[in-house]
Amino acid sequence: MSAHPMPVVARNTALVIIDLQNDFLHPEGAYARGGDSNPPALLLPARVAEVARALKAAGGMVAASQFTLWPDPTGEPMVSPHLRALRPYLKKGDFAPGSWGQENVDELEELVDLVVCKVAYSAFFHTQLDWVLRRGGIDTVAVCGIVTNGGVASTVRDAHMRDYRTLVLDDGCAAFGVERHEVSLADMRNVAEVTDCAGFVQLLE
Repeated sequence: MSAHPMPVVARNTALVIIDLQNDFLHPEGAYARGGDSNPPALLLPARVAEVARALKAAGGMVAASQFTLWPDPTGEPMVSPHLRALRPYLKKGDFAPGSWGQENVDELEELVDLVVCKVAYSAFFHTQLDWVLRRGGIDTVAVCGIVTNGGVASTVRDAHMRDYRTLVLDDGCAAFGVERHEVSLADMRNVAEVTDCAGFVQLLE
């Protein structure tokens, strides 16, 4: 971020939380059952909740994406070949629409104003996020969540392409590995302002 960052006008700003869901983070969720752990991600909900409270108190909006595996006619999840290869343990009911696993984690559930279901990395892809943000007068988005090099990075680039002022909360994101996280943040500096959760709150006006 620049040495003298511009203030953030809260009423025109949305916090966009990427995929902080039970099936990703809860010890009884799909990823934990499959043996995939991401310890840095477990620290995010409490940290992001503080940012959400501050933004809402200042008049801003909080949006969240929920990764969703829609069932086919037999009830089996429609998983892309790429994801199936990475996460072969995903089974019927995981990330299903309306399920406990698809829900936001408890720390965030009551803070979210807008939820969109997404089927790919970006929270803008085939969702109503852009339409609702623009109707709500939003021109600035601060993105956080998981994973830094996946859903976060894709959403940040799509926000940039749609001419939003885009910020990334570096300590509000996590990846499977510190190096991936840091490299992705460095790359996103080309299209976004990178700050931390406390720094973003300080910019609110």
